Amino acid sequence: MADRDLDAAIAVTRFGLGARTGEISQARGDPRGFLKAQIHAQGAEQPQANPETAQQRLAEFRDYQQDRKAMKAAQGPDDPKPGPRDPVKMAQRVLREETGADFAARARLGAQTPEGFRERWALFWANHFTVSASKLITATVVGPYEQEAIRPHVFATFTELLGAAETHPAMLLYLDQAQSVGPNSMAAQYVKRGGRGVGNGVPLPAAGRTLGLNENLAREILELHTVGVGGGYSQADVTEFARALTGLSIGGLRENPSQAGAPVFRAMAHEPGARTVMGVRYAAGGKEQAGAILADLAAKPATARFICGKIARHFVADDPPPALVDRLERRWRDTGGQLGEVAKALVDAPEAWAPTQAKFKTPYEFLISSWRAAGGAPRDITVLAPTLNAMGQRAFSAPSPKGWPEDTASWAAPDAIVKRMAWAQAFAAAASADRDPRGLATEALGARLSAPTATAIARSETRAEGLALLLMSPEFQRR
Repeated sequence: MADRDLDAAIAVTRFGLGARTGEISQARGDPRGFLKAQIHAQGAEQPQANPETAQQRLAEFRDYQQDRKAMKAAQGPDDPKPGPRDPVKMAQRVLREETGADFAARARLGAQTPEGFRERWALFWANHFTVSASKLITATVVGPYEQEAIRPHVFATFTELLGAAETHPAMLLYLDQAQSVGPNSMAAQYVKRGGRGVGNGVPLPAAGRTLGLNENLAREILELHTVGVGGGYSQADVTEFARALTGLSIGGLRENPSQAGAPVFRAMAHEPGARTVMGVRYAAGGKEQAGAILADLAAKPATARFICGKIARHFVADDPPPALVDRLERRWRDTGGQLGEVAKALVDAPEAWAPTQAKFKTPYEFLISSWRAAGGAPRDITVLAPTLNAMGQRAFSAPSPKGWPEDTASWAAPDAIVKRMAWAQAFAAAASADRDPRGLATEALGARLSAPTATAIARSETRAEGLALLLMSPEFQRR
């Protein structure tokens, strides 16, 4: 078997989301060129989703909140509980359905795109800068967040991507930055003196609470998004960075209507004074202070090392070759964090083309690659969501700001394998009516198809059994 055949199979199945019919043959002429052609300056492909922006979604959410508040105020103690036709419940259901439609559109893109590497690269960054639909308000904007803040910037500089992700309303809401106010800011002092209605949209504290500093965004930027846990920062750096971020919030009802739901900087909520973060002193200022810290964090060697290690683990192995991480890190530093160049370095790295299949697919990757192999796509969220829920990877709902785990141990427990098998059997029964599983196996795995798997599929008693064997084979489950 020529190396080019194996490289073509690796290009499509390891770097991408799995092979569609004819895709491995398409990559055979120049596997590395096939991947590099998917690196576009304009970023990742956009799902064909609801075109509403995050601002529009937040306006809908604000209307929902006001309706709910009015309904509660109008309810008497003896009123019956609202039924399923209650307008507020219906509005809440619409918000949830929009989130489901966003996810289904993303899944259809994954199943049908001819540029699987480009999509995988975008999904990596969406997981790195996780926003979870764990709250109703973040659920309404997580789809637009990925489309507005992540996908356009995944091949730009890391500084651009970092700035877009950290200042998007979805991130500000998810990590509670929108409520953070400097303890010595004009807004906090005004409230301490008994003032009410601090103006310009600064949030009033809930009953019994005072305006205060929230460190969540600063902590996650340092711990998860830039230098990483071992990056050399301290608790004092987290607090100082959080103080620098105060004022960064979201436009509210008391502001210009054009700013409602958009990122805004409120000078009166900003903690005054100079800040020192990781040994660097930043002069007193407004939003420029936090911007300067973000830019410096993006340029730190520790950031390059931390994120290049994550890229290598995502695409190649849970325990990636140090030489691969070194290559990615070197290209990152040499190009000032140009992510398109880092992607090319990954494609050029010989360690990324080793025949060993070291990565186990997550449930989402397994489902999408199954649809790609069979030539279909999920129709809507009602088909996709129950399966992902059962497999432990609820749509848009990573369990923490760390995002979804990607190591084998997190997804390959016996119970998880049984669930994959049950789904594969049902999927194959519905998808195999006119398909020869031997041909599908060749198209899906190319030179990575092992003799034992090919033999087992050839000896299967039905086409459905043959397709299920393909989907559950070690070389299909891994990449």
